[in-house]
Amino acid sequence: MRTPLLEQGSGVGKILFFDAFSGVAGDMTIAALLDLGVPLLVIEHAVAALPLEGVFLERGHVHRSGIVSTSFQVHVETPQPERTYASIDAMLTSCPLDSEVRALARRIFRRLGEAESAVHRMPLDEVHFHEVGAVDAIVDIVGAAAALVYLGAEVRGAPLPMGRGFVKARHGILPLPPPATVECLRGVPTYGVDLDAELVTPTGAAILATAAGRFERWPTFAPERVGWGAGSRELPDRPNLLRVVLGARGGDADEPAVGASHVVLEANVDDMTGEMAAHAIEALFAAGALDAWAVPITMKKGRPALTIAALAPAPQADAVGATLLRETTSIGLRKIPVTRTERPRRTVAVDTAYGRVRVKISEGPFGPPQIKPEFEDCAAAAKTHGVALREVIQAALAALENVPGKT
Repeated sequence: MRTPLLEQGSGVGKILFFDAFSGVAGDMTIAALLDLGVPLLVIEHAVAALPLEGVFLERGHVHRSGIVSTSFQVHVETPQPERTYASIDAMLTSCPLDSEVRALARRIFRRLGEAESAVHRMPLDEVHFHEVGAVDAIVDIVGAAAALVYLGAEVRGAPLPMGRGFVKARHGILPLPPPATVECLRGVPTYGVDLDAELVTPTGAAILATAAGRFERWPTFAPERVGWGAGSRELPDRPNLLRVVLGARGGDADEPAVGASHVVLEANVDDMTGEMAAHAIEALFAAGALDAWAVPITMKKGRPALTIAALAPAPQADAVGATLLRETTSIGLRKIPVTRTERPRRTVAVDTAYGRVRVKISEGPFGPPQIKPEFEDCAAAAKTHGVALREVIQAALAALENVPGKT
């Protein structure tokens, strides 16, 4: 009997725990989240936004040790080019994904790209992902990002088991765990197991290391829903499954309040230059903040100072807070749980005389829709064609009016 599907935002104020006793991979992650109750349409819509051809998704079921679990496969039926990190990041930037999904997917892929860059000692933009494997990684990362954003829960993970042995790859024989996996897991607790198998893949490591704000054996929380994701192989000493558990918080005083979808993090500093403050704000955005700002204040003894602040989704609050402490001179910060009312938003792409431009449309029961062409697209088109920025903006708005059903 299949459990009811989860509604969007079902995880807000809750913990989503990845109990990875047999490791984690990209396909296992999506399979477990589907089994938990995330609708398959969430994954399909996100993948459909990508400019990939000949890619089909399949959801199935597998029995492991008497546990009925979900499987997930990506079928690639047309030849695929070798893609570099730069081309994949450009793809994610330009395709019509939800802004939060895009931001999380780019952060995950950047971690994976930086790991490969470190292993191969080559510039990040030149790192290449081979053929079908690149498509699998793209789909798994974008699909996982879409599912996690859909839930809105704080992600935590268990320490990860590391198998031993060797694996044959395109570049030759590699030791297990794979070098890129180890690079992705910098700062993540791991432990060794006596098993010759790849338990944690680079894609799985990148997803969990990026999304999880904390790693522990088991959190203090009340489980509500459980999902099981199956790996593709049988293991001799354990079921090859990933268990994800969604549950209510245990009342830790240091946690954001139940029901808070976002957290405002802020710190007062009186010994930072403007240049350092600007760099800190950029770093906060890179860490997952939805907004970041600096406000001039006066501190004790009449000292001029700044409040450096950021708004982060609750699951990313720990990562953004760590960045705020790392990139400023503050020795502490404040966490303020908040909720946010948002207009439903969508992005459409329109064709203009200056090229394709994305337009964001915000709707809902709040009066007429707010319509805004993406500034970066318009600025790039204006520079390329040597015209005023406002001409491109007007062209995009005019093109939107001529597309039936877009407004």
